[in-house]
Amino acid sequence: MTDSPVALITGGGSGIGAAVARQLLDAGQRVAVTGRGERRLHDFAAEIGDCERLLTIVGNTAEYADVRSAVDSTLKAFGRLDTVVANAGTATHDSVADGDPAGWTEMVLTNVLGPALLIRASIDALKETRGRIVLVGSVAGFVPTPGNLYGATKWAVTGLAENTRRQVTEFGVGVTLIAPGRVETPFWDSYGSLPPGHLLTADQIADSVVWAIRQPDGVDVNTVVVRPIGQPN
Repeated sequence: MTDSPVALITGGGSGIGAAVARQLLDAGQRVAVTGRGERRLHDFAAEIGDCERLLTIVGNTAEYADVRSAVDSTLKAFGRLDTVVANAGTATHDSVADGDPAGWTEMVLTNVLGPALLIRASIDALKETRGRIVLVGSVAGFVPTPGNLYGATKWAVTGLAENTRRQVTEFGVGVTLIAPGRVETPFWDSYGSLPPGHLLTADQIADSVVWAIRQPDGVDVNTVVVRPIGQPN
């Protein structure tokens, strides 16, 4: 077990992050998941059961001290770090013309600053293992939506992925952007209802994340856009 790969997933207590964690645990990997909600992490750990390969860490992905602490805790518990998945994200589901600015700061910090902080905190450990960075973006980071500030944060993640790849590829570190379309996750809770039409499941997106992580040495899959059939944008 001491040689099995180790992944750190932000926002790993539910949705896509939890689905990725489950699949990696099922594959024998060791996994650390972070989140701001202690109860949600506790429930996730209880669902997994007594598993010495799972570490849960309470913290804010937009605070560097928390992110640095999560990386340090993972290294202390498992001795190495092979993959980080910047999955934590939030949305205000409003627009720049008529939305409430009160929620925008948290959204921008979580969605844009959070992945950058995770990269900064983990890159030294990833150089040692020639590991991988996965950023969970969105189709909204490729297709403009009128007034959508959330989409603008995901455009930033799209740029961050390629900018990061250009720097860290010389270290042997891979970078993958996974850009989902509409997915049935707690992301929509603050929206009030699920969007119309067919939605992907968190497990279906996790399939793509794990596929990218498990590519052979020397292979770097950079951008994966995954939409449900029927989503036109």
